[in-house]
Amino acid sequence: MTIQNIDQTVETLSGGQRQGVAVARAAAFGSKVIILDEPTAAPGGKESRRVLALILDMRARGIPIILISHNMPHVFEVADRIPVHRLGRRLCVIDPKSHSMSDAVALMTGARAPEAAAA
Repeated sequence: MTIQNIDQTVETLSGGQRQGVAVARAAAFGSKVIILDEPTAAPGGKESRRVLALILDMRARGIPIILISHNMPHVFEVADRIPVHRLGRRLCVIDPKSHSMSDAVALMTGARAPEAAAA
């Protein structure tokens, strides 16, 4: 994450820079778990990549992260397990290494039974 001026106020940062500051701040203050709700929804492509890189860095440091996102490629890129929900209830938890995005969507839409996708 690049910020041109250390004295620049957060209000003047782009959406991606703000997300990056929020993620880095949570990590810097020693949070035991970080909850991110759609962290890549507003930023542009380049800034989204930076936010994802921060998430991967925190994961590598052993910081637990709960990521809430509708962006399936991003979820599959950073998650080590994915709880799948349908109609407000958790169906199952899948492993992104052994399941595809199509598997997750089939579970969410009811096209596949959760028993068939147990991680």
